[in-house]
Amino acid sequence: MKIVIAGGSGFVGQKLTDTLLNEGHEIIILSRKESKIDGNIKYVKWLQKGIFPENEINSADAFINLAGVSINKGRWTTKHRNQIYASRMEATDELLRIISALQTKPAVLINASAIGIYRASEDNVYTEESQDYADDFLGRTVMDWEKKAASVESEGIRVVFMRFGVILGLDGGALPLMVLPYKLFAGGTVGTGNQRVSWVHIKDVTRGIAFALDNTSLYGPVNVTSPFPKRMKYFGKTIGSVLNRPHWIPVPSFAMKIVLGKKSALVLEGQHVLPEKLLDNGFKFHYPTLESALNDLYNKDV
Repeated sequence: MKIVIAGGSGFVGQKLTDTLLNEGHEIIILSRKESKIDGNIKYVKWLQKGIFPENEINSADAFINLAGVSINKGRWTTKHRNQIYASRMEATDELLRIISALQTKPAVLINASAIGIYRASEDNVYTEESQDYADDFLGRTVMDWEKKAASVESEGIRVVFMRFGVILGLDGGALPLMVLPYKLFAGGTVGTGNQRVSWVHIKDVTRGIAFALDNTSLYGPVNVTSPFPKRMKYFGKTIGSVLNRPHWIPVPSFAMKIVLGKKSALVLEGQHVLPEKLLDNGFKFHYPTLESALNDLYNKDV
């Protein structure tokens, strides 16, 4: 397929591009830099005045929208939260304009999303059918993002919202910060330890997106999380075990709030989310357990 990716230079985007290239797809990455061809990737300039990417794209089988300021970088000041929100809305608006301008429409739009749409809970179990949504910054951002992307359905395009959990990878996401205290021999339970961590290996994220591209029965929200979420205290103990480091110094909630501010909700609160749609459609996780995921990332023998 000919696939256009917005946000292709980010943590997920780079890994996804490698996965799709290995599958033989033609990749176009929307970029703020100059348009160019680099090997098997065509970069097309966008999000600048007087630039019309549709003239270089001409047609595409699929669009993937990963564009937006990372929620993992920086303190959640009012300015940064505005950037997180605005970057997603503006990029999606432009992507929808490009699609509308194309004479031949793509068959599918894969839009990034997040399990932060679900209300934080230690006990609730969420599937794609759940509608107990969070009334906070992240919840409202995700809801508005999905609503905007869904508007392209009126043009007969299948839309899939990939609701990512806590993505585990060495080059980005939350894991490097979670692992750092253990590398310094200062790891321990964060907050109460009872909050759920619905995690997923980066390789299963990219495989899940590729699966959604091919599987026409997938549409709407799709939870991209391991089938086996864990509580934070178990998560921490497993990190310590894999890295052969102690799990002994607790990090109280108030300390996390002082250090991270409002962003502390990412680690102090959680959701128990299950990938029901992926499993029902036959997707097989390469790393379903936390142990297998961390052992792979840190090159440990299982």
